[in-house]
Amino acid sequence: MATVFKTFLNNDITSTRTLLHEAIPLTGSIVSGTYGTNTTTLGNEPHIKNYAHGMFQSIYDYPYLSSSANHIFDITFGYSAKSALSASISVQNEKKINIYNQMAAVLSGYDETGSIRRFDEDGNQTDGGTKMNECIFLNFSRLLNKDEIKKGSFSLQVGTGSFTGSFNEITHPSQAALVTISDSGKENDYRVNSPAGEYSILSATAGYGSQHTYAPACGLIYYQAGIVVLSGSLFVSSSGGSGDGGKGILGKNNLQFGDPALGTSTNVTNFPAILSGTSISGSSNFLRHRIKNISFNNTTELNSTIHFCRANHNDFNYSSNPTYVSESKIRLKNNSLDAPVSYITSVGLYSADNELLAVAKLSEPLKKDPTNEMTLRVRLDY
Repeated sequence: MATVFKTFLNNDITSTRTLLHEAIPLTGSIVSGTYGTNTTTLGNEPHIKNYAHGMFQSIYDYPYLSSSANHIFDITFGYSAKSALSASISVQNEKKINIYNQMAAVLSGYDETGSIRRFDEDGNQTDGGTKMNECIFLNFSRLLNKDEIKKGSFSLQVGTGSFTGSFNEITHPSQAALVTISDSGKENDYRVNSPAGEYSILSATAGYGSQHTYAPACGLIYYQAGIVVLSGSLFVSSSGGSGDGGKGILGKNNLQFGDPALGTSTNVTNFPAILSGTSISGSSNFLRHRIKNISFNNTTELNSTIHFCRANHNDFNYSSNPTYVSESKIRLKNNSLDAPVSYITSVGLYSADNELLAVAKLSEPLKKDPTNEMTLRVRLDY
């Protein structure tokens, strides 16, 4: 235990923040059938977990009963009570409304009247703009997104066109329109008016070669929460299927889900029919088998406090170590002309009450005498 202490000055302590990023690629084979075959019924793949409550579906990278399995993300669907779909006879109607309300309460918050704010396509919650009444929710595991998803790095590719005779439409992309949904260019263009943290508006492109259709707003991504909210307007009009032939903002009125080989009765199912006439687990199955790739970079925020421990020429030239004695006397010098010498092996950080809080060990002892000065840099990460 130290008996001599030195107080830090204001310029002896500084703080830094470092952002570490990892690339997270989720291929369509993981999401839509790593363990499936052409005869596997949708939802029965060993890496897909459905629950008795039926409110969401979990995706793992290995069979979920395996000790090696890692939870990747959850999929669920929901719509507002103000959606045209809520007025129809829908499967799990109450649960889908509850899911929408729960996600909106957490991510969008409440207005001045205490009502839950609906998701807004432009992110401005005060202007009564275009609302996202029908939504798909992707909730990524904290194992993957860590502290947050890196802004501008998210990309999701989904197939929407028709297909014939294939296990997965993505295996024949030339037969379908491939929609790429991303937050590209949003590194410095994000909103902060959410109780869940920062978020950006997702945009989408669809088509091949020079034939592209661009959608300026198709969903929201909440970076700290690790949640992606996709608007049903991608595939269906905001009126819930009427008007504009039921086409969405990309001109696609069908997700074209389903394949008899996968246990479904038809190989074309439009989005309103999926959302209102299919269970949440069933809708999740259809969506999974349309995902080609998901990719983003996660972020780990490393905060550090750096202490510059300065030993001047006349500091710490003696030791309180019990070995620093000879014949029960402090070993200062062998003769009167010798300079005192000590060896620094560790640095202790103490509280104002002289209580030891942290110890930093040096890789090797450093010789200290009145002829030299030292500055030891001690970094505490948290």
